Amino acid sequence: MMKKLLILFTVIAMVSCGKKEQKAMSIEVPLTNDGKVDTSKLPKFTFVQDVFDFGQIKQGEKVSYSFKFKNTGSTPLIISSASASCGCTVPSYPEEPIQPGEESKIDVVFDSNGKMGMQTKTITLVSNTIPNTKVLYLRGEIVD
Repeated sequence: MMKKLLILFTVIAMVSCGKKEQKAMSIEVPLTNDGKVDTSKLPKFTFVQDVFDFGQIKQGEKVSYSFKFKNTGSTPLIISSASASCGCTVPSYPEEPIQPGEESKIDVVFDSNGKMGMQTKTITLVSNTIPNTKVLYLRGEIVD
């Protein structure tokens, strides 16, 4: 089990979303005396908010938002990818590790071109946290 977890963290650290260079990193998985993962020694996302409602906008407008967060864990937080549920939503994320106590952000741009009515888009982050995914939500209504 521990070997699989270590392999999983290594793969996550190596995954890259459209980057030309990939850096191999090893992530040390902290264990308790009985061999279980010590989650108290892992990085942790603490978001100011994980849902943003942009209200009503006209079709064709773009909405930008920054999801602010802090690494409230005790080791560096590494985001290996950020993907959106739709091509109309483009996330960007910090490529360098976020140190314990450090703040950062996930920038998101939503393009309402060709959309109408109520919209909910998701942004899924993959990182070296447990669980290794975090989902952010962008909501609003597109009107004429």
